Amino acid sequence: MAQFDVHRNTGKQRDTIPYVVVAQSSLYDRYRRRVVVPLVRRSSLDNAALAGSVLNPGFVVEGAEVVLHPLEIVSVAIDQLGEKVASLEQEGDRITAALDEMLTRAWA
Repeated sequence: MAQFDVHRNTGKQRDTIPYVVVAQSSLYDRYRRRVVVPLVRRSSLDNAALAGSVLNPGFVVEGAEVVLHPLEIVSVAIDQLGEKVASLEQEGDRITAALDEMLTRAWA
């Protein structure tokens, strides 16, 4: 499994969050867990204004419109990740920008 691989969500919220994308660098492949970011169905977002922002870029996975939701980032044991269904490697800059946006030290 590689950074930006998309896996099926096998958890309880799989109807709302059908996929997760691996955000963790390959530098840590030997670790038994992966940091993943949920890919939420666009239609289920509480705040539709978030969709398409730097923090919440949208993608299409297996025909489903999904939105990256970094505020729900989590670490998952490798054996709990579902089947790999896609890669968002070509969208890596957008995913990294979203994580940077979430972690920025901006003071309002």
